[in-house]
Amino acid sequence: MGRQMRRHPVVSGTPKRGRGAMPRAPRPAASAKAKRGIIPRWIADIITELRKVVWPSRHDTFHLTVVVLVVAVIIGGALGGLDLGFAWLVEHVLLR
Repeated sequence: MGRQMRRHPVVSGTPKRGRGAMPRAPRPAASAKAKRGIIPRWIADIITELRKVVWPSRHDTFHLTVVVLVVAVIIGGALGGLDLGFAWLVEHVLLR
């Protein structure tokens, strides 16, 4: 944890009470809930993260979709060819 993130220094032993005690962190105001509205925090976090995403352009999306389809057809054809070859091999060599 970075120094900026710490609220107070780490103190060994039991916490002191009374004079010289470390101050407690302030509690969030009641109006903080009102600020968030009725949207749960996790949904607000999702929206915040989605705003950070760099979405591809329409051209990039189209180009990558075509690449995926071409590769899928090539792999499907190769696997289909292997399947036909093994089927012929089993039928003509092993079953005779």
